[in-house]
Amino acid sequence: RLICPFLSIDLAYTLRESLKPQKSYVFYCQSCGDIIVKDRKFLRVLPLPSENWSALVEEWCCHPNPFARSTLHPQHDDCFLGDTFFLLNSGSESHMPESPMCCSEKSKENTRVICKRCKTMLGETVSADTIKYYVTEVIIRPSEESFIPTPRSQFVQSMVAQCLVELSSARSTFRFTVKGEDGKIYILIWLLNSDTLLVEPLGSSSSHSVFTLFGDIFMPSSGPVGTWNAVKVLYQPCIKSRNKDLADAWEDDIGVHPLKFPSETCMELLLMLGLSTISLPPSLRCMNSFQV
Repeated sequence: RLICPFLSIDLAYTLRESLKPQKSYVFYCQSCGDIIVKDRKFLRVLPLPSENWSALVEEWCCHPNPFARSTLHPQHDDCFLGDTFFLLNSGSESHMPESPMCCSEKSKENTRVICKRCKTMLGETVSADTIKYYVTEVIIRPSEESFIPTPRSQFVQSMVAQCLVELSSARSTFRFTVKGEDGKIYILIWLLNSDTLLVEPLGSSSSHSVFTLFGDIFMPSSGPVGTWNAVKVLYQPCIKSRNKDLADAWEDDIGVHPLKFPSETCMELLLMLGLSTISLPPSLRCMNSFQV
């Protein structure tokens, strides 16, 4: 049995559209607002190829893969954009962000980039001079604009929903595994609709009892009715070895696209999905006819 929740997409934005060359930007920790990267101007803002690009090169080349020993690392004036992250050059500092408010924390497999103030994992080091920041942990604003706090739940939902919509449109992919930086699968997501509109009468008695997740974080449009754009998804939790067989099958399926976020964010997303599910009328919480 799969559950049908909604993820708000109202505040979602596309990094490919918001980041422009020759403009100066400030990168903030989404959780506490501390500056991570200050006044960085990029000469190039480039999308990264898909994760399987190297394997595809072998299919197109009639000679050994010329990129077999090459890695895609940004120079100081580059910003490379992935599905759920972006890569920046850390400059002269080794394994360190550009702000003293952040630090690095060694783990067995990689080095986590941690915000000193709120202890949030912002990303991880890819090499001695390259840092991967996750889109769910960082807010990017032009240098001339000030930082505007956004509720955590609202921001995470918006960014994840945007990833689902973009990938489903660009690659005709509708099934996703949500993985942590530890490599574990936390959630299986199946995108149903990307054009769902939620409507709720403002001031109704159900405002606080039914839409408990939306009521305190979304800013509805003016008028007697509040509306929110959302995507409708099916999902299955995979924590504590739940749905292990299904998760293994999805991981081996080339039609399923992996989305990687910090493990703590994966748990946050799972909680948001659960709250969204119970906010719906009981008759809409399940799709019993859907076969897994």
